[in-house]
Amino acid sequence: MSQDVCVVVPTIREYECLRSYFENARRHGFDLSRLHVVLVTEDFCETDAMERMLEEEGVSGEVFDGSRREEWYAEHGVEEYGHVVPAASHAETSFGLLYMWADDAFEYGFFIDDDTLPHPEEDFFGTHMANLAFGGEIEEVSSDEQWVNVLYQNADDHGLYPRGYPYSAMGETVETDTTEIESGQVVASQGLWTNVPDLDAVRILMDGDLEGQAQTRTSKDDFGDDFVAARGNYLTVCSMNLAFRREVIPAFYQLPMDDNEWDVGRFDDIWSGVFLKRACDVLGTRIYNGAPLCEHNKAPRSTFDDLNNEVPGLELNEHLWRVIDDVGDGADSYAEVFEAMARELADGDWDEYNNGAFFNHVGERMLEWLECLEALERPAPVAANRRI
Repeated sequence: MSQDVCVVVPTIREYECLRSYFENARRHGFDLSRLHVVLVTEDFCETDAMERMLEEEGVSGEVFDGSRREEWYAEHGVEEYGHVVPAASHAETSFGLLYMWADDAFEYGFFIDDDTLPHPEEDFFGTHMANLAFGGEIEEVSSDEQWVNVLYQNADDHGLYPRGYPYSAMGETVETDTTEIESGQVVASQGLWTNVPDLDAVRILMDGDLEGQAQTRTSKDDFGDDFVAARGNYLTVCSMNLAFRREVIPAFYQLPMDDNEWDVGRFDDIWSGVFLKRACDVLGTRIYNGAPLCEHNKAPRSTFDDLNNEVPGLELNEHLWRVIDDVGDGADSYAEVFEAMARELADGDWDEYNNGAFFNHVGERMLEWLECLEALERPAPVAANRRI
């Protein structure tokens, strides 16, 4: 089978985690020849060792440090858009999306963080692919705050809310029902996490942890049936354990965090998830949540460092979803919905919010994202084909 799955891994240290994912694939009979891995890293990292690891595992892939990314932009005639992917940021995963878009052989994408491991007994790749092909009845979750806590199933015991969940939406009343999904409607599959939950710094501090992790840990017992969020309800989308269809890429830009004059960070995947959920609601598609679980082994670091990165965007995060909640009605493509949301942000007056001009900045970058994708659809120079 041809390589139709692009696996994007942002990494600066724990790239060896991929060996566990490849072993999981072999154990469960998933065809590794379908995978092409894109390691997104930095100039100071062990790029040669990363390439050797892929070669030893017999898995197709490429390693892109900052210099190599610049070469790729030039090879594909999009160097004027290189700034759309922020430097030294987790949001560099957007480079992987550009890489996918430039090669129409890729029908599916995966995001995997390098501080995660698959659960050996779960078929990681196979389960995500089955989720994307899912058709049938599934639990549908909603709340009176229009937000779904993806950790809701045992929230009465652990009391956790994930990173990016608005503080103003806490204390929600949860309702569950069942809904019928047609095969092909699921465009993203979000696997959840055991061990260290994905929390923001304020919630980590409230949990009594100063090392950026959490005193409260999650286990398999904290998760029940897989689910979707109801129409008109938002949810946090974390990119550490995620699969998606190619078609969503125009509306799945990982937002420009860290490398900006407002010092806003840590909301790249959260805000991209808000935009994707709005696009899904407009277009009648779904984000699937639950299995496969991964083990999240977040390395210790100062909780206050994360806090400093998050504080500049905390107020904006409370309002973003309301800003775009009624935007894009009548659109018939992900690009069209995304453009409508981008213009709403780029053209708005957000002075009432702390760092409100960052919304304008984000909107402008979103529009440039669409321009870059359009440029990649034009024939690239022959030298641009560097896949191995």
